[in-house]
Amino acid sequence: MASQLSRRQFVVYSLAATTLTVAAPLGCDGSTAQGAEEAAAGARGASDVLVTGTDEEMLVLEVTPANRVVVRLPRVEVGQGVTTAVAMMIAEELDARLADVDIPLADARSKGNQFTGGSNSVSSLYGPARHLAATARAKLVTAAARQWHVPARTLRTRDTTVFGPDGRSATFGSLTRAAARITRPAVSTSPKPASKHRVIGRPATRIDARDIVTGKAKYTGDLTAAGARPTVVARPPTIGGKVVSVDSQAARAMPGVHAVVRIDGGVAVVAETFHHAFQARDALRIKWAPGPLANLSDTEIRSRLRAAVPKLETPPRGSAQTEAEFEFAFVSHAPMEVLTAVADVRADRAEIWFSSQTPQSAREDIAARIGLPASKVRVHVLRGGGSFGRRLNYDAAIEAALISKQARRPVKLMWSRADDIRHGRMRPATHHRIRASHAQGRVVAFAHATASVDESSEQGLSTQGGARSAVRAPAAAPLPSDSGLYNFGRLSGDSGSVGLAIPLGAWRSVDSGTVRTAEEIVVDEVARSLGKDPVAFRRTTLRSKAVRAVLDKVAKAGDWGRTMPRGHAQGVGVHEEYGSCVACLVEIDAADPKNPRVTKVVMAADVGTAVNPRGLEAQLMGTAVDGISTILRAGLHIDRGAVRESSFADFHYARQRHAPQHFEAHIMPSRRDPGGAGELGVPAAAGAVANAYARATGTKPRRFPLDF
Repeated sequence: MASQLSRRQFVVYSLAATTLTVAAPLGCDGSTAQGAEEAAAGARGASDVLVTGTDEEMLVLEVTPANRVVVRLPRVEVGQGVTTAVAMMIAEELDARLADVDIPLADARSKGNQFTGGSNSVSSLYGPARHLAATARAKLVTAAARQWHVPARTLRTRDTTVFGPDGRSATFGSLTRAAARITRPAVSTSPKPASKHRVIGRPATRIDARDIVTGKAKYTGDLTAAGARPTVVARPPTIGGKVVSVDSQAARAMPGVHAVVRIDGGVAVVAETFHHAFQARDALRIKWAPGPLANLSDTEIRSRLRAAVPKLETPPRGSAQTEAEFEFAFVSHAPMEVLTAVADVRADRAEIWFSSQTPQSAREDIAARIGLPASKVRVHVLRGGGSFGRRLNYDAAIEAALISKQARRPVKLMWSRADDIRHGRMRPATHHRIRASHAQGRVVAFAHATASVDESSEQGLSTQGGARSAVRAPAAAPLPSDSGLYNFGRLSGDSGSVGLAIPLGAWRSVDSGTVRTAEEIVVDEVARSLGKDPVAFRRTTLRSKAVRAVLDKVAKAGDWGRTMPRGHAQGVGVHEEYGSCVACLVEIDAADPKNPRVTKVVMAADVGTAVNPRGLEAQLMGTAVDGISTILRAGLHIDRGAVRESSFADFHYARQRHAPQHFEAHIMPSRRDPGGAGELGVPAAAGAVANAYARATGTKPRRFPLDF
C-alpha cells in the first residue's frame, strides 16, 4: 500500500509534546494527514513519557530524554520479525543504534490500518517508517545546530548522537525537548538513497532474541492483569455440537473453582489454577447435541468437492493433454503458543489482552457481543508465539469476554492444543482439476478448476470470531495462474465450493499453497511428457526474468541434475506473488516410499530490498518446513463430524528429525522497495517436495499429505 504512494504523499508532522514526537499516517493522502494533524494538536497535552498518537496516526516516533527511540507499531509480532525490520528502518534513517530502538505494539485503534497479513507489513511500513525517522533526524540536527550556533549542514549523526565539526556531541535524548519545538528543519527530511544504507540490507539478530530465549518476552499466558483467573472450556465431541444439559454440581464443589458458565461453544470453568480448571472441566456431566456434520466424514467431503469442480474448457484441436486431479486435506495452523486471552468485562467498560492480527475488527465484534460501545472496549495487542494466519481470527478473545461478563470477574482463557485442532480454524480442503494442452513441443492452453470447502452460515464468523473479508478471498477469486507465470497460451479456470458448517481460516499462503503447488506438479509432468528437463522447460516458458534468475540460482547452488542413488531425487518449484518471487530445490530420500525424508533444501528469493536478510532466511526456512509437512505428513481427518486429530502426537507436523539436514537460502540483490516474503515460499517448497517424491518413486502423487 505505502509503496504505491508517491514520496510527496508521505506527510510527517510534529505532535504537541515536550519531547520530539513525530507521526506518519499510513495509506493516507495529504488532506487526510493534515486533518489528522489538527486533531492531534488539539487533543494532546505536554508529556515527558511515550506519546502513542491519535487514532489517525499509524506510526508515531518519540525520542525520550533517556535516549530511547520509541515507535509504537500498528502490527503484531507473531515471530515473523516485523519489529526488528521496523527497528532497522528507523535506525537507518535516524542514524541510531539498533539497540536504542524500542518497538512496542499498539493497542487497537478506531481508525487506520492495523491489519497484519498478506505478507505486506514490511512493504507497507517501509516508506512511512523511513520518512518518519528522517524527519526526526532533521529536527534533532537542527536543534543541535541552534544550540551550538553552527550551520546544520556541518553536523553529522551516528549511534543516536549528533556530532559537531569541532568534536562536540549531544545524544538525541538531550536534544529531544529542543527538537520538539522545531517546525522547519534546516536540513533535508528525505530518506537516504539505498546506496547509503548501513543498516537496511545487512543481516541483523532479532531485537527481541535475548528476551525470547531468557523468558523476558511476555505472551498472553504470562499476564497477571486484573487478577484474571485461569479458565478452560469443555467442548463438544463434534464440530458445532451444542449443550443440551449440564450437571455442574460436582465441578462447583471442587477446590479452587470460582465459576461455571455456559457459552455458545460449551461450558467454561473459572478456577484458581489451570490444574483446578481442567480437573473441574473433566468432572462436568454434559449431554451434547451432535453438530451439523455428525454424519459426514472425509470420503463424502472429498466426493462433494470433486463434484463441485467446474468443467474445464474444451482443449484446442490437435493438442495432446496432460491431465491431473489433486486433493488437499484440511490443515490446522497449530501455532506453538495455544490461543489465550485475558478479559476483564465490567458493566461500563472492558479490557482484553491477546495476540491479534486484526485488533480493530476484534474490538468491534467483542463490543457488539458484550453489549458495549466500541469506545468502551480496550484491546491490548500482545506478541504471539506463532500464527500462520490463525490470529487473524479472535475466537478465544470473544469467548473470554463473554465468560468474564457472565462470571463477573476477570478471566484468563486458554484453549488447549486439542481445543484448537478439533474446534479451531483450519485451511479448507480443496480439489483441483488441471489440463495442460500441448502441441509442437509447447503448452498452448492451460486450464485449472478448483473446488474448496466454504464456511456455511450455520456456523459463521460471528460465532467463531472472524476477520470478515480480510481473512481469505471468495471462492470466485482469480487463480494465481491467471497472472501468467508461464507462457502457456490460453489460460482458463473457474472455482466452485462446498458449504459446510466448519470453522475455516486463512492458512499461510492461503489459496496459493494448494493452487500453485498443484500447478507446479503439472509443470513437471508436462516437461516429462515432452521429454524435457524440468528446470530447462521452466526456463524456456517462464515469463519473468526475475523468476528465471531465482530458478537458475537454486539450480546452480543445488547442483541440479547430479547423479543420485536409487530412490533419491531432486525436485524444483517456483512461485511469484506479493511483488516477489522464489524458487526451491529439494532433495529427497524416498528409498522407503512410506517414510520419505527431505535431506536438502536450497531456496532463492527476490523480494526487492531485503530489510533483514537473516530474518528473510528464517522465513524461507519456515516455509520449507511447511511444504515438507503438508505434502508428506500433516493433515486433519473429519470422522463423523469430528476432527480425529487432537495434538502433535497425531497431527503429524514435521519434527526436528524431519527437517532437512542441509538448508541454504540465497537472497537476490535488489534496490527495489520491499515486496512480500512471509508466505512467499510455501507453494514453491511444497511443489518441489512433491516433484522430488514423484521422481524418486516413479509415481504421480495426487492426494496430500501423502500419508493421509
